[in-house]
Amino acid sequence: MKTMKNIVLIGFMGSGKSLTSNKLAKTLERKVFSTDSMIEKREGRSITEIFRDSGEAYFRKLEKEVVKEASSQNGIILDCGGGVVLDPENMSELKKNGLVFYLSAPSARIYANIKNQKHRPLLDVADPLAKIEELLAKRRPYYEKADVIIDADKPIDAMAEDILKVLRNE
Repeated sequence: MKTMKNIVLIGFMGSGKSLTSNKLAKTLERKVFSTDSMIEKREGRSITEIFRDSGEAYFRKLEKEVVKEASSQNGIILDCGGGVVLDPENMSELKKNGLVFYLSAPSARIYANIKNQKHRPLLDVADPLAKIEELLAKRRPYYEKADVIIDADKPIDAMAEDILKVLRNE
């Protein structure tokens, strides 16, 4: 692991990005930053409140700012919100000083991981599984622009180990 590039995790909400980034941080002794947490801290309110009170466009503007800020760091682990890939400029920023990993999980796994969570504003609909499938189909081509695709239909430890194997060969 010669490189001190950032390790960037992208993928749909509930794919295991936060848990995997925390596991990697312990193993590699690196700091973890979350774009969503950075936005919440900056705004002093939750993602749900931002979506509800200011709308998705405003949220995406904030997200772009924190991606640029975080991407200027060196040697961090960055856990990105699920929609970060929708802006091509975000992906360019993330790749400048980072190796981007897409945690690819099937919709059933995602749904199982998040079905009891109440802080997912995009899934506050009658049929969350159908909404996951719709959003995942739309976002998959963007996610697949990552440097490395990791199978996220497995335990967190296994995903972290897959990422560590890639880093060892960098």
